[in-house]
Amino acid sequence: MSTAGRKQARGDLSDAQWKLIGPLLPKQSRGGRWNDHRLMFDGILWVLRTGAPWRDLPERYGKWQSVYDRFNRYRKDGTFDRVLKALRIRLDKNGYIDWDLWCVDGTNVRASRSAAGPSKKAKNRAETKEITHWAAREAGGDPNSTWSLTVTEFPSPPSSRRGRSTKAGRSSR
Repeated sequence: MSTAGRKQARGDLSDAQWKLIGPLLPKQSRGGRWNDHRLMFDGILWVLRTGAPWRDLPERYGKWQSVYDRFNRYRKDGTFDRVLKALRIRLDKNGYIDWDLWCVDGTNVRASRSAAGPSKKAKNRAETKEITHWAAREAGGDPNSTWSLTVTEFPSPPSSRRGRSTKAGRSSR
C-alpha cells in the first residue's frame, strides 16, 4: 500500500514532518520490496498514540504484523534512537531546548495490598477478608465509592454451616 493517493488521517505525519524523519530511516539493501516507510511509521505512531493492540491497527496502514515487525526492527537496530537524536539536535540548534531547565517527575502511585487479589495462603473464599462494593454504601459512604475511610467489614456467610461436622451423619463401622 503506497502513500500516493492515500488520504492523510488525523495524527499522521505531515509532509514537513516527514521531510525531517524520512531520510533518517534505513535504506533497503536487498531482499524483497519493503512496504512504504511513511505508511509503516504512521501505523507505528497510531498504535503508540492510541495504546491499542497491534491487531486493532486500521487497515489503511497495511497488515498489522508488517507494522509490528517494522517497529521491532527500528527498535532493535537503533533507528528510533537516531531519529530522536537528530530531532533533538535540530531543536537545540534552533534554540528550542533550554538545557538549564530540568523537570523530574517523581510521581508515585502506590496500589493497595488488595490490588493484588486475595492472599495466596488462603485456602478458600471463606478465609479471605473481602470488602464488597455495597459495604461503602452501608457504612454511609458515597454509593459510587468503592473505598471509604469509614467502611466496616461485613463478613460473608461461610460456605458450610458452622458446628456441623461432615462426618456427623455417618455410622461407625
